[in-house]
Amino acid sequence: MTLEATPPVANNERAQRGLDSTLWGIVANIGLVLGKGAAGIFGHSYALIAEAIESGTDVLSSGIVWLGLRTAAREPDANHPYGHGKAEPLAAIAVAVGLWCAAAYIATEGVLHILTPHQLPAPYTLAVLAVVIAIKETLYRRVNQVGEEVASSAVKADAWHHRADVITSCTAFLGITIALIGGRGWESADDWAALVACCFIAYNAYHIFRPAFGEIMDEAPAGTWSDDVRALAEAVPGVVTTEKCYVRKMGFEFFADLHVVVDGTISVREGHAIAHAVKAAVLHAMPAMYNVLVHIEPDNH
Repeated sequence: MTLEATPPVANNERAQRGLDSTLWGIVANIGLVLGKGAAGIFGHSYALIAEAIESGTDVLSSGIVWLGLRTAAREPDANHPYGHGKAEPLAAIAVAVGLWCAAAYIATEGVLHILTPHQLPAPYTLAVLAVVIAIKETLYRRVNQVGEEVASSAVKADAWHHRADVITSCTAFLGITIALIGGRGWESADDWAALVACCFIAYNAYHIFRPAFGEIMDEAPAGTWSDDVRALAEAVPGVVTTEKCYVRKMGFEFFADLHVVVDGTISVREGHAIAHAVKAAVLHAMPAMYNVLVHIEPDNH
């Protein structure tokens, strides 16, 4: 006997929290693109210009995340009976690809600047970077907290974009400081800092890509999801034990496929009632669980 849970209403509140955090990130990044770009051009710092480019990709990727979250929050329809949840990890993968492209571009331009003589960076660029680091670290902490609370790979990917900015800003700060202390002949120090930052950006892109790709491939989610579902099912009267239990994540919700063993001599109606009780227990105790597929097996002993 197989029982499918009736899908509950999508968790719009969790989706809205993710959307709000993403919008705040877009607004902040637009301001940082303008500020860092102007400071980099007039202050003769390619590291800051690279920072502005990276923040520009942040605006684009945050827009992709916002669209992905909007799509993932849509209700199931005739063409998508399991919902639109995979739009969320797809958005995270798009963010990772954007980061890799930005890292490649910055690395190429950084090498060209190293080979081309230029002026020393202006001292005030250090103050600009200090402000950027403070703003971006605050954004990272807040957005990542929201991502953890709503279990969204796309929101956490957006948060890692902010952390990537913190890392690149720190390397730029170090590079400019070395250039200013070293004086003439050390002009390329901040260009080398931009190259170091590219490595961090590429690593962060992988950090974003890996879990999102796993979600697309229906990888078992981290944690004790399967054990928790089994424990809840085995506490239901009439359940002898559980066999298979598979859990996967789609967007903001989780789906479970569960095999429950019951007394083989009971009626179909009784088995059906036990399956309903198992479903109700799991959905009640685990609000993030969107759907439960319960399969009843007879106890051969």
